[in-house]
Amino acid sequence: MADAGKISKLLLKKYPNPRIALNFSSPLELLVAAILSARCTDVKVNEVTAGLFGKYRTARDYASADLRTLESEIKPTGFYKNKAKMIIECCRKIAGEFNGRVPDTMEQLTALPGVGRKTANVVLGSAFGRPAMAVDTHVLRVSNRLGIARSRDPGQVEEELRRRIPGKILTPFNLALILHGRETCTAARPKCRQCVLNKECEWPEKTS
Repeated sequence: MADAGKISKLLLKKYPNPRIALNFSSPLELLVAAILSARCTDVKVNEVTAGLFGKYRTARDYASADLRTLESEIKPTGFYKNKAKMIIECCRKIAGEFNGRVPDTMEQLTALPGVGRKTANVVLGSAFGRPAMAVDTHVLRVSNRLGIARSRDPGQVEEELRRRIPGKILTPFNLALILHGRETCTAARPKCRQCVLNKECEWPEKTS
């Protein structure tokens, strides 16, 4: 397999301080934004949450929200009916079982309605500063192209990357992989000749 250590050093040199593209100022805001980001661009989510976060400040605010009103407020993010229901149910559990505070363990987060491992990892990594590997389409594509993972299953890729990347840089590396997938190692017409990882990449279809 490709040299994960060398790849991580090169990528973090290119992106020394990677940050998540979603705007947030608390774990709750990031959790809501992450739920809204499913099949939606981060830009659109940020447009919606700019107003949403000013109205709903606590888990109890969301828990007591009118479903139809919340649906209309998040409609631009798509799949709004399901997302509104998940946000309300998720926040009811946070308000009722966690005293209104977003839990900070994988087990507790994934027990919340509508929260899978990807969303939980987003919150753990960027809101709580824990070692996390949120596997989205970019991470899945880039890690397999590079040769540091060999699976199309997000759960398996997460396990492989956790084994190969030190915990202290796992979250920054995760965020850097996403940025690299958006800017360079794109799904169509990847910029292989400009890629800082070109020499380390094992993708047989790369352009030298």
